[in-house]
Amino acid sequence: MAELTTLARPYAKATFEAADAAGALAQWSEMLKLVAAVSQQEVMTKVLASPSLTTEQKAKAFVEVCGDEIDAKAANLIGALADNSRLQLLPEIQQLFELHKAQREKSVDVVVTTAFELSGELQDKLAKSLSTKLDRDVNLSTEVDASLLGGALVRAGDTVIDGSVRGRLTKLAEAMNS
Repeated sequence: MAELTTLARPYAKATFEAADAAGALAQWSEMLKLVAAVSQQEVMTKVLASPSLTTEQKAKAFVEVCGDEIDAKAANLIGALADNSRLQLLPEIQQLFELHKAQREKSVDVVVTTAFELSGELQDKLAKSLSTKLDRDVNLSTEVDASLLGGALVRAGDTVIDGSVRGRLTKLAEAMNS
């Protein structure tokens, strides 16, 4: 996983910089989501792994599957990745691109897992509070996990805040055993 990220990083950065310079971050985001999804389809993985096809044929097949959903610049990216045998990096490139985009837009996706469903009002208050704490616009999504017993588990990028009863009980058990 880390190796794929390391290999994908320069492609993602170059793609982000080109998209940002062209003012087309949203368009590129959508195109990268599409090509990442296409690259993970079973039929496409077989085509990309086929030793009987040249890199040019693989790139052409990939671009044809995407059709009019991608532009010439995205097709050029597909060609460059194919030439370097890196088409399998597309999901990583897409994820890294989204991280660069979120950094630029000063936004963060936050997943809040709770033992019970949160009301809309409580979600709004939580989003405002997290926005202030993280100094970013917060895109909040919620999940329900009854095994938490109570409280909440908040994930915002690399930051995890465990305020769940289960988490507190685990910490207490660790403290008692040490």
